[in-house]
Amino acid sequence: MRILLVNDDGIASEGIEALVKVLAVKHEIIVAAPASEQSGMSHALTVRKKLLVESYAFTETARLVEAWKISGTPTDCVKLYLDAMAGDKKPELVISGINRGANLGSDVLYSGTVGAAMEGYFHGISSIAISREAEAKIDYVEIASWLEEYIQLFGRKESQPYFLNINFPREFRDNAAAEFVFTALGHRDYVNAFKRSVDAEGKVSYFISGEMLDFDNSEGTDVFAVKNGYVSITPLQLDLTDYSRLHVHRSPLDDAGGFKL
Repeated sequence: MRILLVNDDGIASEGIEALVKVLAVKHEIIVAAPASEQSGMSHALTVRKKLLVESYAFTETARLVEAWKISGTPTDCVKLYLDAMAGDKKPELVISGINRGANLGSDVLYSGTVGAAMEGYFHGISSIAISREAEAKIDYVEIASWLEEYIQLFGRKESQPYFLNINFPREFRDNAAAEFVFTALGHRDYVNAFKRSVDAEGKVSYFISGEMLDFDNSEGTDVFAVKNGYVSITPLQLDLTDYSRLHVHRSPLDDAGGFKL
């Protein structure tokens, strides 16, 4: 299988190196990843600025890997490769990660890891965003090996391109092997998100930090699953339409879809 790898932690990060090491044994791997960390970039694109592209060498691999270090966002990397560099070598799968830190609930709206996978899916390619809790005891290579085993399973079960957000817990439930569950997005927010400071000249600045606040997360959510030692798999989609509200406002008398005021 031809697989495009990307991330938001930067091309030299441990997570993407583990994916290259494991997946290159059986698959054709292409890497197009940011030159530096791009966390929190969501689906951002670079405009009015050139993107610098340089070749990059991964040393601990079973075979040579085509790899590109790109001075842009995670979405830049995927879009640039697919639209301008791939030619007739389009990947069959896009994998974004392995991210250092889980992407659960509302995190998917801000995550560069998820944003890169979204771009692959937007191009009609099955795409996976994969992350692990920041303080996880589970090794990146172990996660990559699990993914290599299961990507074949995902492919057999899906007739159309899919978009999955996968999160690994700090440790597996009851110290058992990895157990995965399919989940819905949970609810996650951050309190005290901005730290204010004033320098010697009286200039005010803010630094984003904050503490996680999880609430109303039932057994069916990604937050609950990861907290309880499961691997969470959440199928995502691009359509943000609120169909229930659209139904309220759309006139049934207007086949063209008029609106009630």
